[in-house]
Amino acid sequence: MEIAQGHLTVPLRQITRWVAARFNLAEGPLSAFIRVLFREVAAYLREPNSLARRAAREEVAERIARKRPNVVIAHSLGSVVAYEALHAHPELRPDLFLTLGSPLALPQVVFHRLHPTPQGEPPNVFGRRPPSAGRWVNIADPGDPVSVPPQLSPHFKGIALDHTAAIAPFDFHQARNYLRSAATAATIGPYLGA
Repeated sequence: MEIAQGHLTVPLRQITRWVAARFNLAEGPLSAFIRVLFREVAAYLREPNSLARRAAREEVAERIARKRPNVVIAHSLGSVVAYEALHAHPELRPDLFLTLGSPLALPQVVFHRLHPTPQGEPPNVFGRRPPSAGRWVNIADPGDPVSVPPQLSPHFKGIALDHTAAIAPFDFHQARNYLRSAATAATIGPYLGA
């Protein structure tokens, strides 16, 4: 089935994927490209164990520990921070980890800089579901220029459902559109009464 959404962002998604796969983030052209388009992502991932990166992970972990939610919903860069926080804190045990519009699989820029580092020998390098998360579901709009590639399951082991859904005809990456979507409602519905 062909999905109509996202045709206008195809060139941006293709350029992002090609540049990320072709160059190393440390090289000038990609570094400048990422700093302009994905400023927060570049800042967060600049150093593997920077004080700011650890502080962000700890803040997310502390809030999860305090609220003890059944569901952790993480959007965009938040999915990267939550992924790392859940790995760093196996005592946090949400029943569902839901990523929306996630750049987790973006090669070189995000995927290869995650903590813990994805394991394996190319081309079989994989990240993994945070062991404390009961179930991991990913939802991405095919027009979202940040979730490149939109499906995480070819890059991560342990994803229960990798759903590509037309979320909105415009503003593909907006959290509010993901949260209003039927795909998100169907995913979190079973956990609301738990």
